[in-house]
Amino acid sequence: MNRIGYYFREGVDSIFNHGLISFATVCVIVACLLIMGSFASVALNVNHIISGLEGQVSLLALVDDSWSEEEARSIESQLLAVDNVSSVTFVSRAEALEEYLGQLEESELFDEVEPDILRDRFLVYMEDVALMAGTQEQVRHVPGIAKVNAHLGIAQGMVSVRRVVNIVSIAMIVLLLAVSVFIMSNTLRLAAFTRRNEVAIVRMMGASNGFIRGPFNVEGMILGFTGALIAFLFQWALYSAVINWISASSLSFLQIIPFSVMAVPLLVCFLAIGLLVAIFGSRIAIRNYMRI
Repeated sequence: MNRIGYYFREGVDSIFNHGLISFATVCVIVACLLIMGSFASVALNVNHIISGLEGQVSLLALVDDSWSEEEARSIESQLLAVDNVSSVTFVSRAEALEEYLGQLEESELFDEVEPDILRDRFLVYMEDVALMAGTQEQVRHVPGIAKVNAHLGIAQGMVSVRRVVNIVSIAMIVLLLAVSVFIMSNTLRLAAFTRRNEVAIVRMMGASNGFIRGPFNVEGMILGFTGALIAFLFQWALYSAVINWISASSLSFLQIIPFSVMAVPLLVCFLAIGLLVAIFGSRIAIRNYMRI
């Protein structure tokens, strides 16, 4: 307990003795975590929105026009057995005609049109639209299916957007994490420099490396956790403001993830990153003084 008290007392004293640099370090950590959180939030919401759009993308499987409606409906079980198919919806000729006429401004001109000119069809929904091409080929070989229409370009576009957003977000998070470690290590390096004689004396008296690192680890952890908590509060306020702006704008149709859903994971990630930055920063800062 005395050792823990010593670590804590020395770490806190060092923070206040280098108040300006400690304040600057917390600000940098807050800024880095805030940007990290913003990129992560954008990536999560883009994936969420794209997943919702992907759920609406389907294959249009047209049944052979020589098959009756009863025979066409019997194909449903075979379609559900196809890999990557999550669900299917049967649309009869009459329903297809009614849907088509509903899209026309002067539908009364087609009152004499019979449903027989169209085909029964299935809307085939997939678990993963990235596999649409392969699924289209398998559905095409189901007996009774005459033709399969697929919007491959739209599906590939969604997959590409998701991939680009994820890559950019991960790259920015890694870069900002490295910046945070660099700033933290420089702050603790200055603290170690001002106490280099004390570290040397304690080291020659036989103190272990862990005992010497203790106060620096405490200092780094306090700065890291403080920055993480402040960054979380700022992220909360920023995310809420963005949601309110979207709700009041023409983008209100977007399905944004509520902050309450990601609040706990985000806080845990921020605190974990703060601890990680503190550990690596403190080790980098005093490694030269551990060789005495």
